[in-house]
Amino acid sequence: MDIRNELMEKAKAIGVKVSAAQAEQFQVYLDLLLERNEVVNLTAITDPHEAVVKHFVDSLTLLKAVEIKKGAKLIDVGTGAGFPGLPVKILRPDIELTLLDSLNKRLLFLKDVCAAIHVDAVCIHKRAEEAGRDVKLRESFDVATVRAVANMNTLAEYCIPLIKMKGIFAAMKGPGLEDELAAAQRAISTLGCKIVKNVPFTLPDEAQSARNIAVMQKIVYTPKIYPRHGGTITKKPLFLEKPQA
Repeated sequence: MDIRNELMEKAKAIGVKVSAAQAEQFQVYLDLLLERNEVVNLTAITDPHEAVVKHFVDSLTLLKAVEIKKGAKLIDVGTGAGFPGLPVKILRPDIELTLLDSLNKRLLFLKDVCAAIHVDAVCIHKRAEEAGRDVKLRESFDVATVRAVANMNTLAEYCIPLIKMKGIFAAMKGPGLEDELAAAQRAISTLGCKIVKNVPFTLPDEAQSARNIAVMQKIVYTPKIYPRHGGTITKKPLFLEKPQA
């Protein structure tokens, strides 16, 4: 199904210009995604119209929330089927993109997509906490981004160790982010960041889906004890206090 014109129109609705050549790259990306999804579980969204908005346009909101400098090193943590990293790279070919995921099957798919749309990206098969303790990756990125349902305390511990001093951590979330940020304030500070802003978006779909992007900047180096091991990060999120009954 041809989604090129629809993509350009929907992206324009959030203030992002997609060229005809870039729309063609997205078309190839979507075709491969839907084809490979029948073999490897990549996405629950299989309707092309829905994928345009909830995968592609949603990913591109990052470009409106964060000013990404030319040639920036960006890591997409737990990238899955490549969101938001690969759509951002299509529009900003100048950035150095790293796609990080714990499942190699997803990375094999992403390598095929990159080859098909002529985009360069480094694909790394590691868990996020392993990457955060890897001296080659730790505190080496200008921007770390994640699009996930995990709570902010957990996401912060996965991502903040990867960004360099003055680097940006951008967490792409749904509604209710302000409460999450308040609960994660101590964790974010302990890991070395300050909260810069929370940017709300409304996706151009029938439901007018609400999205938020929390933007944080590193002002202190992350203590060496973080990130902790994966099981601990998810079972005991950093400083996430249980609400009083």
